[in-house]
Amino acid sequence: MTTTHLIIILAIGLMAGIVSGALGVGGGIIIVPSLILFLGFSQHMAQGTSIAILLLPTGILAVMQYYKNGYVDVKVALLLMLLFVVGAYFGSLVSLSLPDKVLKKVFGIFMLLVSLKMIFGK
Repeated sequence: MTTTHLIIILAIGLMAGIVSGALGVGGGIIIVPSLILFLGFSQHMAQGTSIAILLLPTGILAVMQYYKNGYVDVKVALLLMLLFVVGAYFGSLVSLSLPDKVLKKVFGIFMLLVSLKMIFGK
C-alpha cells in the first residue's frame, strides 16, 4: 500500500464517519463509490469492504451521543440489527450472483431513486 493510497483510505474513512455520524449514512453513499472511483475497486470488492467495517463497533461513539440525547430507540435498533444480519446474508448471495457491471448499475439506479425520492418526495 502506497502512502497515497493510505491517505485516500484515511480520508474516505473520516468522511464516511462524519457523514454517518451526521446523517446516519456512510457505507453506500461515501465508502462504496469512493473505493471504486479513487482506488479502482470492483463493485463487489467495494461493497464487501464497506460491509466488513460493520463487524466492529465503528459507530459506537456516535451512537453514544445520540443515545445520551434520547435519539436511539433501543428496541427498534435491536430488531433492525437482527433483520439486518439476515437480510445482509441473503443480499450478499444475490449480489455475488450478479456480474460486476450489472451490480454497479443496480447500485447506481438505487442511489438515484432514493435521492430523487428524498429531493422531491413529501
